[in-house]
Amino acid sequence: MTETSISLLSIICGIIGAHSLCYLMPRYDFGLTGNSIAGVFGSIFLIKSLGRLGFDPLSIMASGTVHTGLLTLNLVVSFLGGCLVIVIAFGIKKKMNQ
Repeated sequence: MTETSISLLSIICGIIGAHSLCYLMPRYDFGLTGNSIAGVFGSIFLIKSLGRLGFDPLSIMASGTVHTGLLTLNLVVSFLGGCLVIVIAFGIKKKMNQ
């Protein structure tokens, strides 16, 4: 597994996070495209900002093999990033409609 495939897996987890939040809470739904875009940006934003703590793709592959603990943390943060951006986008949409 390379750093690029870890990054792509993180983005997919962000998309899954956004879609799963919208499945559980339908009022947050922005449609298929909107949820996917929010998941991508949420995943990238959170991994880029919090990844400096040591769970970015380069740190996961630093020893030449996959560090499963860091990979799991990376995927969880990506999932939460997708959920977080959906909630933020819903708040912005609600404020703009007032």
